[in-house]
Amino acid sequence: MGHLEKTKPTKQLLLSQQSPILTASNLHIGFYQATKPVKLLTQSSNLSLYPDTFTCLLGPNGSGKSTLIRTLAGLQKSLEGEVKLADIPINKIPLKRKAFLLGMVLTERPATANLTVEELVAMGRYPYTGFMGRLSEEDIEKTEEAINLTQLSYLRKKKIWQLSDGERQKAMIARALAQDTPLIILDEPTAHLDLNNRVELMYLLKELSHQLNKAVLLSTHDLDIALQCADKFWLMQPCKKIVDGIPEDLVLKGEFENTFNGKKFKFEPETGSFKLIDNGNMPIQLKGNGISYYWTKHALERNGYKISDENCTCLIEIINQSSSKTQWKLHGHSQHDKTFNTIEEVLVILSNYK
Repeated sequence: MGHLEKTKPTKQLLLSQQSPILTASNLHIGFYQATKPVKLLTQSSNLSLYPDTFTCLLGPNGSGKSTLIRTLAGLQKSLEGEVKLADIPINKIPLKRKAFLLGMVLTERPATANLTVEELVAMGRYPYTGFMGRLSEEDIEKTEEAINLTQLSYLRKKKIWQLSDGERQKAMIARALAQDTPLIILDEPTAHLDLNNRVELMYLLKELSHQLNKAVLLSTHDLDIALQCADKFWLMQPCKKIVDGIPEDLVLKGEFENTFNGKKFKFEPETGSFKLIDNGNMPIQLKGNGISYYWTKHALERNGYKISDENCTCLIEIINQSSSKTQWKLHGHSQHDKTFNTIEEVLVILSNYK
């Protein structure tokens, strides 16, 4: 992925010194059911989206991420509370005016599969083209800029149906960029992408939000990637509460545990990742350092062993780490002081002593 030309210095203002492009006050979201009580998903939420900020929305399945996005965009009414876009109640903004303020990228595949990438991106200029739909020189320039920013120039004449999932998502983002709105909202744009495309797309959106001074809100399940690039998080918790803040503050406050912990896994704040809960296998003392230590520990914990700093009946020592071939020495079993060449060999021996 290329780098955007720097159009302004690194942001120095605190969020509290900026004006939000979107605010939600005392927001209750959910939906009405014909013969059942109202389905309430979240309540009493106060949220803001700021320019020059990449915000990631995360939460368990069924927590209401898509419902929240539709409500913020004015596509669905809130049960209570108010959403304002550019300080105007969202339900009072005419569609034509809203198109100048908000661009959206949804999970549905575009119904314009026979268009070329260039034609699809140019559709983002529809608020500006007038009744005849003719592109002005400025419209053409904005279309070209969006194609270049998303590095789609080599695909500009390709039909949408000919693109990969990652390329198609980039084309949809380019269309939103061509629309030139201060706010872009994306509903799980990485859902069907492989790891490379997920990482590339998330970093692209982060870079675009900063360089173009846009507020970008994205819902995702990719916690690991979001922790690396999001400026702010919105976490939708099972208690029908949305907490927001920078990732590091939310980790230290225990909000990720409140949001995601399950019976079989837990969030580990020391590493910013999830781990399986110890299933009762024997404790093991592990000696070593560096990357070999990290991945040995990872393999042992993945298989239910607890790593202990105290003396245990079983000790694994990582040796020859300075050479090209790391080895593992197991102490405390019938395989006393035997050396192994792979972590897999160690796990096989340990499995006999569960």
